[in-house]
Amino acid sequence: MPDSTIKSEIEKLLATDPVAFWRAMAQGALASPLSPTELAPAFTDVASHMALAPAYLGEIAQLALKQGLRSFGADHTPLSGADDHRFADPVWRVPPFSVYARNFLLIEQWLNHCLLHTPGVQPRHAKLAAFAARQWLDAFSPSNFIWTNPEVLRATLNQGGLNFLHGLDHFARDARRYIAPEAVGAEENFLVGRDLAITPGKVVLRNELMELIQYAPATSQTRPEPLLIVPAWIMKYYILDLTPHDSFIRYMVGRGFTVFCVSWRNPGPELAETSFNDYRRLGPMAALDAIGAICGPHPIHVLGYCLGGTLLSIAAAAMARDKDDRLASLCLLAAQTDFSEPGELQLFIDEPELDALDVIMARQGYLDARQMAGAFSMLRARDLVWSRMVKLYMLGEEEHPNDLMVWNADATRMPYRMHSQYLRSLFLHNDLAEGRFEAAGGKVDLGAIAAPIFAVGSESDHVAPWRSVFKIHRLNKGEITFLLAVGGHNGGIVSEPGHRHRSYRIAFRPKGGPAPAPQDFVARAAQKSGSWWPEYADWLEARSGAFGPPPTMGKALCDAPGTYVLET
Repeated sequence: MPDSTIKSEIEKLLATDPVAFWRAMAQGALASPLSPTELAPAFTDVASHMALAPAYLGEIAQLALKQGLRSFGADHTPLSGADDHRFADPVWRVPPFSVYARNFLLIEQWLNHCLLHTPGVQPRHAKLAAFAARQWLDAFSPSNFIWTNPEVLRATLNQGGLNFLHGLDHFARDARRYIAPEAVGAEENFLVGRDLAITPGKVVLRNELMELIQYAPATSQTRPEPLLIVPAWIMKYYILDLTPHDSFIRYMVGRGFTVFCVSWRNPGPELAETSFNDYRRLGPMAALDAIGAICGPHPIHVLGYCLGGTLLSIAAAAMARDKDDRLASLCLLAAQTDFSEPGELQLFIDEPELDALDVIMARQGYLDARQMAGAFSMLRARDLVWSRMVKLYMLGEEEHPNDLMVWNADATRMPYRMHSQYLRSLFLHNDLAEGRFEAAGGKVDLGAIAAPIFAVGSESDHVAPWRSVFKIHRLNKGEITFLLAVGGHNGGIVSEPGHRHRSYRIAFRPKGGPAPAPQDFVARAAQKSGSWWPEYADWLEARSGAFGPPPTMGKALCDAPGTYVLET
């Protein structure tokens, strides 16, 4: 981003909102809902309304008494949080540790109820207060302290305290990685191009935003319709091409599809002014043109993951508006199109927070990966922060990296202009679902998409909650197949055949059918065991032509995985 543009943006915000400017300068990272300027109004709103509602105070006092009776054993009904993994070890059922765990869970339930149900409080303030209280309370879980964690005491006794020496070593290693993030993964046995992203292919297109990879056929016959995969640019594409045994791309090539995948560039300050529409134009639209030149005039299946799916839905809607009928089907993996209920991530996004974030991005030209990681870690602090701390630093257990963990550490940046547009237009104002979003010079309507849709959500997804993904049923009256996988935002998608403990639910909504409610879907869709990948491949085959000779490979610029994926 030119220095003059950065200076202009900073001066503009300094003049219009100096509080946001200085807060951003002080934070130097992604603005957080836990900043005092956000928390103070939320807790003030809750406290003032609570003080003016004596009946509610009596109700929560009565609830506290009931919880106290449960704590001391007068009521033995099971706790809703009794399956909390922090207290899963049987040793937590032995006094006094069982008392510690039970009291903590009861307090957690009571406090959450108090903050969320105070009458008259603004819904966002109630959720923000409850979120902050949970973050604070999780820090004081009995599992986080040596003398109240029986697992740590047992390990200390069995190992003579060596667990703490191992923990100190792990802490030093983490500190080195924080100071020198470029070294992450260097000591692991997972290198891109050698162990990861090794499905054979060629880069057949390169522009300033992406490389397009065409994968070599693995079967003598292929379906005539190619498959284009568009991942999110918040991640490296090879989450879908990890090691050979859990590579989604390799699996689809093995099922007889000609697969293409976009590999996004890792942007620096030179791409600060890149817009959301630039990603549409230089990403899926450029890829569709290249694929048509290579494979001929066959319709193309497209699949988008996370933000890549949102982008593809916008591209598909713009194509439908412009009478472009090149799409055979649209698959959305953990991709939101209606952002009215995007989960707790919404707590991070309002006008003051985005103004502060704009200052940060204007100053450097992009949003750094570590700045984004802080927000996502807060959504799952129990798992990503505290439980990891206990495992590594107190129990001294070794962290055995796998391919998904190494990929997760290989983060990317987000261009300033694009990210600001995305957060404001989609997350904050929900312009796409409400018909105000523009692409290629005009507004887009998701209801105009005629291609059949296959949408996938994950049960424990904190980034794109499955009920939010499910809202595609209300935005499009066409044929929709919805699949709900077990797992989170990444684990639910990387669910290869043979993966233990994987299952899913699936239901079909015909064209013109009513939009089902999420609870009705859960009630009616039977649970199936195993990976969802074969289900999707079968769905694609039913909407594809007969097998024939594979298309020729496009003109190769270099071998897969290409050059952009290696950028740090």
